[in-house]
Amino acid sequence: MAWKPPEPNELVVRFGVELRRLRKQSGMSQGRVARFCGCSESLVSSVELAKRVPQPDFAQSLDRLFETDGFIGRLAAYIAQPAPSGPLWFQQWTEEIEPVASALRTWEPLLVPGLLQTVEYACALFRGANMSEERVEELAAVRMRRQEVLKRPDPPAVWVLMDEWVLKRPVGGPVVMAAQLAHLLELSALRHITIQLTPHDTHCYDGFVSGFILADVSGAPTTISVDSANGGEVTADPGAVAQMLTRYERIRAEAFRPGQSVDLIKEAWGSWKQQI
Repeated sequence: MAWKPPEPNELVVRFGVELRRLRKQSGMSQGRVARFCGCSESLVSSVELAKRVPQPDFAQSLDRLFETDGFIGRLAAYIAQPAPSGPLWFQQWTEEIEPVASALRTWEPLLVPGLLQTVEYACALFRGANMSEERVEELAAVRMRRQEVLKRPDPPAVWVLMDEWVLKRPVGGPVVMAAQLAHLLELSALRHITIQLTPHDTHCYDGFVSGFILADVSGAPTTISVDSANGGEVTADPGAVAQMLTRYERIRAEAFRPGQSVDLIKEAWGSWKQQI
């Protein structure tokens, strides 16, 4: 699947689409939105058409109007942020696919998936790559912004598969690990997130090759992002997607049930807490 860099106004377009969706879903006219926000109807129209960049005060008014718990304000703030760092295939995933996904299925054999990481865990990983502290903070900020997808008013259904040893790998030390596992327990309590662990002694080797994420997007084909030692790849090729779906189901067939997985996370969390 060929990729071209996003247009400069891509995030503004996405904001306009989201505003239009929320307005129509609420049965409101542009005039009514304008009166609530204390602006002109032409401004609302221009934002929806991506002809104007939404300002923070306008976005905050929209959050109050549509009761979106700060989602629109965060989206406006994201527009003002520098573009995510990283290779083009990764930018394609984080800019065009993941933010609008209706479902995400991820497998991670070595680490906590990026969408579920704490900032301390992410920083520990990046420091291990011998980067400057400035670069570590930059990449960690990008990773935290990715997690905004989990806070959408209509968040995607997220199914997470992780190897059991991820809980025991000392990334950042006991304090970081205890906080990370506590975060996983909080996330596992959310209705749209399901976490399952695979036994460390499983005989299913399909997941040893690499980690990957499958994204379902309304009106578009399922897309995969595959990690590799030399970088990664994003593709919607039907053959590649079918192969990864089969691999995902084979791994999941070996996994503990969600309740059992939560118990294992609690046990590992207690073990790390004792080491603090």
